Amino acid sequence: MAETSMTDQHHIVDRAHQSVTGGVDTHKNTHTAAALDGQGRVLGTRTFPASTAGYTALSVWLAEFGTVTAVGVEGTASYGAGLARHLTGQGVAVVEVNQPDRHTRRRRGKTDTQDAINAAHAALSGRAEAIPKAGTGPAASLTALRAALGSAVKSRTAALNQLDALIVTAPAALRESLTPLSGQTLITACARLRPGTDLTSPTAGAKTALRRLARRVQQLTTEIDEAKADLQTLTHQILPATTALAGVGPDTAAQMLITAGDNPHRIGSDASFAHLCGTAPIDASSGRSDRHRLNRGGDRHANAAIYRTVIVRMRHCPRTRAYINRRTTEGLPKRHIIRCLKRYVTREIYHALTTDIANLTTTT
Repeated sequence: MAETSMTDQHHIVDRAHQSVTGGVDTHKNTHTAAALDGQGRVLGTRTFPASTAGYTALSVWLAEFGTVTAVGVEGTASYGAGLARHLTGQGVAVVEVNQPDRHTRRRRGKTDTQDAINAAHAALSGRAEAIPKAGTGPAASLTALRAALGSAVKSRTAALNQLDALIVTAPAALRESLTPLSGQTLITACARLRPGTDLTSPTAGAKTALRRLARRVQQLTTEIDEAKADLQTLTHQILPATTALAGVGPDTAAQMLITAGDNPHRIGSDASFAHLCGTAPIDASSGRSDRHRLNRGGDRHANAAIYRTVIVRMRHCPRTRAYINRRTTEGLPKRHIIRCLKRYVTREIYHALTTDIANLTTTT
């Protein structure tokens, strides 16, 4: 075997001690990766299949350039979820990277390779610093269950709207027999219609369509009830402290865990969690004006859940009603009082949520 020259030895040593930052542009079937050195120079780019074998090959390829310090990944909650879990399992720090804004893309163009380089630069510079959700615990399960529940609810609503529209345009005798009915009585009556076999008749056609829609509504209602029962059981099991808070039901608690992820410690504080939920006021001071404005960012589903909790407390919580009376006496408008309450509720939920996850991790 030929001896390694001194130059080659220095090259190997330098590469072994070289810090490497990766960036990945993710897609459904392929992931394009880029590697940068500590000064931001591109060491290489390559495309890998979006599979377990591809994830392994990508991590090995990055390690060939030196010590991987961090990898910026686009779409850690969608196409990049599998890669993010793989890299985290390998002990690699993964950073969530948002897509470049339109101004940047107009100047530099758009390719998978360029997006991967941009992701690596964002991770190296610290412009991207968010830790992605782990996706390895009950939060991931709740996300899947709520997705199925939401789809069933939308489908049932669409079926009910179609059923009502068909009744309006149905032949007179059929319409007049069904119009006085409502709710479950109407669904049951439509599900029991006997249209006959002659579909050339408008009445038979209308009855057939109404019966199918009504039976679809019944089937979806059963599916929705089962999904809600599963969510309620799971939420009470894993989030006892959160669901014990006033005005926080299983649906709100589930949404809070989905927003925080299975690793809520990544958020760091209740203030960061408030920004994530869009309940932290944004400084809007200028000159002699010192004020804050409404935060329209963050997870809007979490924001809506917290708003519902505030409304429930405003109606039923004595402590909240006393706070409202005091701030109203001070001259604060109702909308500002609600914003303050949303911030307080966010703090309570964050501490209860982190307690529940800590206890869950300890028991498992």
